[in-house]
Amino acid sequence: MKVAEAYGRENFGLSFELFPPKTERSERELFRHVDQLIKFKPDFITCTYGAGGTTQEKTLEVVTRIHEEHQVSVAAHLTCVGSTKDQLRRYLHEAAKRGVENIVALRGDPPQGEKEFKPVAGGLRFANELVELIHTEFPDFGVAVAGYPETHQEAPDFQTDLANLKRKVDAGGHIVITQLFYNNDDFFRFRESAESVGIRVPIVPGIMPVTNLAQIKRIASLCGARLPAPFIAELESHSDEPQGQFDIGVEFAAQQAQELIDGGVPGLHFYVLNKSQSTSRVLNAVTFKR
Repeated sequence: MKVAEAYGRENFGLSFELFPPKTERSERELFRHVDQLIKFKPDFITCTYGAGGTTQEKTLEVVTRIHEEHQVSVAAHLTCVGSTKDQLRRYLHEAAKRGVENIVALRGDPPQGEKEFKPVAGGLRFANELVELIHTEFPDFGVAVAGYPETHQEAPDFQTDLANLKRKVDAGGHIVITQLFYNNDDFFRFRESAESVGIRVPIVPGIMPVTNLAQIKRIASLCGARLPAPFIAELESHSDEPQGQFDIGVEFAAQQAQELIDGGVPGLHFYVLNKSQSTSRVLNAVTFKR
């Protein structure tokens, strides 16, 4: 299944995002959690890779195994970081050979220690250039691109960021998956603005249930997501209670997801952090038609 096919009047799309495990033990744990997530019949599962492409091979191993064991569509992430166009082409050829049907096309973050993104010689500078390469030379792939309800941290303003998104969609992006966020008003404003500039592809909210306050503060600081003050206060009131933080985070995510569903989103994309418990509880708590 291509990513765009997951969404429509008769289908509410559901997808999960993983990252490559670093050890044999964490790999066993990952696939144990995948077994649980598969019970929700996702339309596709994606897998990221490490900074600078350090785990590209492991990413392809993960999605290939998921595809073979569960007969579910998969998407491999691909960024411009550290790669020439020929290297990107080789990755895309290998992904296609392994049965990957979809690519999440991203510019990628600057390597650690660098403040701004600089393409390698013979590489690409912007995500829309990567999307165009895939669309032109590998048209059989479905392509997902990233959207930022709270504006990308490097963008000078919201409208500039929106124009960047339109370039990615116009270049051949089939769906938009958003960065995580915790204020649905930000998403609805973003969706309305995207539609006003002619973006007509499905815009899918990315959800990351909070299970640990310190962890989400770190993640939010990296991607620029704002955590509502009352939510933080409630989590902090259980600072010495891991289960209490987990329960509060899951309840918040379930309410957030249900409001998004009621607001007519075409589907949900969960950043599951290679676990299944929180996402499973959220999905068991919400109501949607599939």
